[in-house]
Amino acid sequence: MKRILAAILSVFTLTAAVVGANANESFPNSVKIIVPFPAGGTTDILARFVAQYLGDKLGVTTVVENRPGASGTIGSEMVAKSSNDGSVLLLTATHHVINPSLYRKLPYDTKKDFSPVAVVASAPNALVVNKDFPAKTVAELIVMAKKDPGKYSFGSAGIGGANHLSGELFKQMAGIDIVHIPYKGAAPAMNDLIGGHIPIMFDTLPTVLPAATAGNIRVLAVTSKERAASLPNAPTLDESGVKGFEATAWFGLYMPAANGNAAYTKLVAAMKDILSAPATREKFATQGVQPGRLAGAEFAKFVDAEISKWAGVVKTANVPQQD
Repeated sequence: MKRILAAILSVFTLTAAVVGANANESFPNSVKIIVPFPAGGTTDILARFVAQYLGDKLGVTTVVENRPGASGTIGSEMVAKSSNDGSVLLLTATHHVINPSLYRKLPYDTKKDFSPVAVVASAPNALVVNKDFPAKTVAELIVMAKKDPGKYSFGSAGIGGANHLSGELFKQMAGIDIVHIPYKGAAPAMNDLIGGHIPIMFDTLPTVLPAATAGNIRVLAVTSKERAASLPNAPTLDESGVKGFEATAWFGLYMPAANGNAAYTKLVAAMKDILSAPATREKFATQGVQPGRLAGAEFAKFVDAEISKWAGVVKTANVPQQD
């Protein structure tokens, strides 16, 4: 009997060891988060927060790698073609759901080649101008633009992003003609705004706040329906006379198509915990963003809806398709 019990015990011990090993093998020891934009922009700032939080939560080594270009498609393609074991993730902006409408052909299928993990954060954009720009209010800017159609330009982090389309929506609703200048990311666009190479820009608050605090730029308005807690003195565009204006940016974490595998399940659970933590909300608030609330299947549904929504906006704005 003792021998039988010993044999049974050894089988259970071996099974537990195998299950434990498989559980460990289900997630890698290191994670690379690809940001498809240059360092210094909002997406990059958020990715570095997430890398730290995920590393602490999962006990893994994390690193952020910037792969900018082609409105985020270069970095996104790299992730789409990577292993779906959780070792390579994508943290990107609203470009991800807008690009299917902007490009005639993408090197990946946005719906099929990625598994949406979680909305990391959302934030209003801000309408900002160079510190020496004559207009001190949105109303003054509109008057100037109507007087000289096509004379003034506005920069953005790239064609088709939420800040670009905020500008297009502003043009439509204000009845003005200002020229869009796309950049390969928020940071280089902000540098040119500060340097006086472009007069106007739409961008998210994490990139805007440092430059505004330093007095290098001026914030004329925010694009949300309510004032931003981090910029309480900045009016909304709705308050400024562009009635009904609302446009916000959001940032999502994705992995290569995983079909609900163990790594995906683990990441979704980890991000839910991270984003619901009070410390995360406090940290994000300093950057002018709010933690996301959608994860897993709910986020996947949201992504599909956003792809359809932005297709309509792109069509209305007559944004030319890219090759």
